[in-house]
Amino acid sequence: MVDHARARRLSKRITQIVAAALEHEVKDPRLKMVTITDTRVTGDLREATVYYTVLGERVDADPDAAGAAAALASATGVLRSMVGAGTGIRHTPSLVFVPDQVPDEARRMEELLARTRESDAEVARLAASARPAGDPDPYRVPREHDGADEE
Repeated sequence: MVDHARARRLSKRITQIVAAALEHEVKDPRLKMVTITDTRVTGDLREATVYYTVLGERVDADPDAAGAAAALASATGVLRSMVGAGTGIRHTPSLVFVPDQVPDEARRMEELLARTRESDAEVARLAASARPAGDPDPYRVPREHDGADEE
């Protein structure tokens, strides 16, 4: 039987333990700019997928994602031991580290929104000076009756 509430609590706790361990315990310089964003635990509490991002020091600097992935792979055993000690559960889940795609998708969405704003501004600029192609009032106006038509 799957206890989703317990899996959620365990995933939050694993996120806290791994983030604190990366900040204070693990001394690999490649993990200096790694941030743990989320953790998902399977229903049987046997496997945990830990999502992380690698932040760059500057906007134009490309973060070393391959180095961070290698450092996390080498520190997996130590981090799993810390998770086991910090949670106190009978079976410590195996840890799998996956780069988080949310920041890349958010950046892509921001670029799409910026392009949309630019095209909307261009359409508004063109519409401001536009004139109708046909008559100024294309709708039919009912004729006014004068006395000559009735005879």
